[in-house]
Amino acid sequence: MKNLNKIPTNPIKIQDNTFRDGHQSIYATRMKTEDMVPIAEEMDNCGFWAMEVWGGATFDTMHRFLEEDPWMRPRILKKYIRKTPFSMLLRGQNLVGYNHYADDVVRAFVDKSCEIGIDVFRCFDALNDFRNIETCAERIKDNGKHFQGTVCYSLTEGRLGGEVYNLSYYVLKAKELEKMGADTVCIKDMSGILSPYDAYDLVSALKKEIGVPLHLHTHYTSGMASMAYLKAIEAGVDIIDTCLAPFALRTSMPAVEPIVAALQGRERAAGIDLHKLLELDEHLESVAPKYKQYLADHKLSIIDTAVLAHQIPGGMISNLTGQLKEMKALNRLEEIYEEVEKTRKDMGCPPLVTPVSQIVGAQAVWNVLFGRYAKVTYQLKDLVLGLYGKTPMPIDSQLAGTILKNYKRGQEPITGRPADYLEPEMEKARKRIGDLARCDEDVLAYALFPATMGKFLQSKYGVNKRESADAENIT
Repeated sequence: MKNLNKIPTNPIKIQDNTFRDGHQSIYATRMKTEDMVPIAEEMDNCGFWAMEVWGGATFDTMHRFLEEDPWMRPRILKKYIRKTPFSMLLRGQNLVGYNHYADDVVRAFVDKSCEIGIDVFRCFDALNDFRNIETCAERIKDNGKHFQGTVCYSLTEGRLGGEVYNLSYYVLKAKELEKMGADTVCIKDMSGILSPYDAYDLVSALKKEIGVPLHLHTHYTSGMASMAYLKAIEAGVDIIDTCLAPFALRTSMPAVEPIVAALQGRERAAGIDLHKLLELDEHLESVAPKYKQYLADHKLSIIDTAVLAHQIPGGMISNLTGQLKEMKALNRLEEIYEEVEKTRKDMGCPPLVTPVSQIVGAQAVWNVLFGRYAKVTYQLKDLVLGLYGKTPMPIDSQLAGTILKNYKRGQEPITGRPADYLEPEMEKARKRIGDLARCDEDVLAYALFPATMGKFLQSKYGVNKRESADAENIT
């Protein structure tokens, strides 16, 4: 009989994503900081490799919907979490917004993020075009922080392989990140489409080719994630992402508790107290009803096997279903899923992750409602123009010509690094926001979200719109 108290010889490291990706994936990023604080200190004592607490959609939703200052969450949590490093998700040149920002904004944002307490930066580009993370990587390293170079996982066909997304593709991308100075390399499976045996083959191949630790991130969307983790652990993966059970499964990450239990007595046991995790679960169960309205409940099943075709990531699914509910068009969700698959192929088979997932998803909705490319979003035009980077496969030149016809930003796709076409933005933002900004953080936040940050700052400082000429110009 196995000794469940056996000391592990090669423990798997676990990053907890409850405070960021967990609630982003199933509760539309609506968890308030006040509901994190009561268990923050106990989570710090669990022994997680890191805790993801920021990045992704948090900056946007906090100021738009929760009336919280986004800069304050890491600062507040640092008062209770002193031992466990803080991780954030950073979208390269997109940062935490939905556009490409100029290099001066990128540098300022990374510097400020380091200042407020971020230790590990999971840095990715939606097209796996690593020219778009160069500036981030440089500033992360200059600040002495952990640069986690990230490859977005996608599929060309039903399984790993095919014309684009094969083992050679991922090995080359991982080696490229290692050469850029990555402290760890992460495979980011945002859609939960990594199968268990593909996980074993992928991790095995990467462990032979790179010398830095390998981190695997996946979602439970298709129902394969926990199995994929076990096979990846067998193959030697160093770190995995999980969430506490009440904020896990569905389109979120695998639950940590079954992983911890399954590995007890094995050489790769996590060394985390299962009973402590169960106590933390009780708190999350008590606050979960506050966010139930955001939970996608249009189907009985907690998994979505259709994701193997449409590859839509968890955070996008929860937001998409919410938007369709408001439009009273939820009955057309299956049509939109099918159209996402077609639109993605038209756009060169990019990984579906923010902001490209939103771009492709929005265009798919328009294609269903108005006819294919009868109307085209400005963001899709920018994608075709090359302003987000190089797509994995070329976009059909005839379709590109149709989409870019008479487009004011250009009709011929660019080939250079997208950020090289952007003028510095910080001073322009400082002039536009004027006296409403009381600190550099306000200016930087406005540079990221000029359409909504003005209103938030008015509320933050109790400024009446009629009293501020600057406010009239920025909202």
